[in-house]
Amino acid sequence: MAEHKLTVEDLLRSPALQLRVLAGEAGLSRSVSWAHVSELDDPTPWLLGAEVIMTTGIGVPRSAARQRAYLERLDDAGVSALALSAQLHVPPLHPAFFEAAEERGMPVLEVPLAVPFIAIAQEVAAALQEDASHRLGAQLQVFGALRWLATEDLDTATLFKRLERLSGYDVYLSTPSGRPLLPGVPAPAPSVLPATFDAPPTIPGGFVLPVSAPGGPAGYLVAFEREGARPAGLAVVQHIATVAALQVAMARHERETLRREGAETLAELLQDLLDPPAARRRLARLGLPLDTDTALIVVRGAPDDALRRALDDHPHLMLRRGDDHYLLGPPSLGPAAAAVPGAAAGMSRPFPPGEPLRVAQREAAWAATHAAESGGGLVTYGDDTTGRWLPEDRATLTALVEYVLGKVIAYDAAHRSHLLVSVRTWLEHNRRMGEAAAALHVHPNTLAYRLRRFSELSGRDLDSSAAFAEVWLAIRAARQLGLST
Repeated sequence: MAEHKLTVEDLLRSPALQLRVLAGEAGLSRSVSWAHVSELDDPTPWLLGAEVIMTTGIGVPRSAARQRAYLERLDDAGVSALALSAQLHVPPLHPAFFEAAEERGMPVLEVPLAVPFIAIAQEVAAALQEDASHRLGAQLQVFGALRWLATEDLDTATLFKRLERLSGYDVYLSTPSGRPLLPGVPAPAPSVLPATFDAPPTIPGGFVLPVSAPGGPAGYLVAFEREGARPAGLAVVQHIATVAALQVAMARHERETLRREGAETLAELLQDLLDPPAARRRLARLGLPLDTDTALIVVRGAPDDALRRALDDHPHLMLRRGDDHYLLGPPSLGPAAAAVPGAAAGMSRPFPPGEPLRVAQREAAWAATHAAESGGGLVTYGDDTTGRWLPEDRATLTALVEYVLGKVIAYDAAHRSHLLVSVRTWLEHNRRMGEAAAALHVHPNTLAYRLRRFSELSGRDLDSSAAFAEVWLAIRAARQLGLST
């Protein structure tokens, strides 16, 4: 017998049991944790894995397809072997049944009529008595994981490596969608995750358990028996899942604390209350990289939860102001935020971490407005070849707008008309009357009238290149000032 591990082959070697292999000889090295009698067609909801299922044959189906499905169910549940009592109620076994056993390496054994099932159960219990003391010791040590957390300040990866050594399992953690649940602990293959959190815990070679969290399970813990190790059983895996739940709660609390601190820091940066050295120290403490440029992003139209999920893998600060979300972090934030359905994102030009945000704030707000007007997505300041040449001084921009567009803006406000929007749309469509009219949902004749009225009020002939350039710059300046819708 393998050291401290009972296998199906060990039971076959017992002269008192007189067992005979009918099929599935390739699986004789499977470990055995218990022997259990079941006459059910599907006993798998009550199994933990590594059992020898003994039956007189009452629950074995009669048809070939159902016999194959019966054996496959047992194998999927981690059953070590199926032991059939000879000369009792076992129906004729079809070739499909034996083929499935051979394909899967699932041992099918014949128990002589003279050997009672209790003899097999006693043999297994006696062989596993020493292993039971090992499991108890492993449980007591794993239960001490909370003490390790308190006294040794272990990081998550080190903690779970220690739990793996004690339990005899390779441990994986994942969210319901298959992403890593905790840093330092790998996620399992998505194919092993159950469809619901209520699924039985046993899977081939181990267990899968939900990781509890307020509001519903946070994900799954998957534990596979490690080759050459002595697995400590379901009770130990359940406690590891409890430790994982505690770690998830701690990580969520830490993340929420950092999120609040990040929002406060970003609010101070937007108000220019931190000098660059202090800002860099704060950003480093909050996990933002200082060796690469940062960007400021303004996002509109994105739900809070969806935006947070989209940015989970990106270091960032977030602050909500009205309907806008302000983000500070690496430029990769921009595409990630813009990928949220319904989001319009505007990003400033990159700048060194800790620098004042006065200019970046204006750039990101302008770009967000442009993105919203364009129907969503990401706009980066500087993509507009005209706007980049406008001065940053607000007084100069205001004077330009008042000088060129003042009368038009006043007329629109007094008469609830749309002259400025009509001219801007016409210019953005490269002065194509039909396209601009369609975008405005008006007749081309209506748009032509508005263009003439604009020229009369502004004193600018839009057929003149000089007047055209002046009007276009003034419209860009109005947008940067937030005066153009």
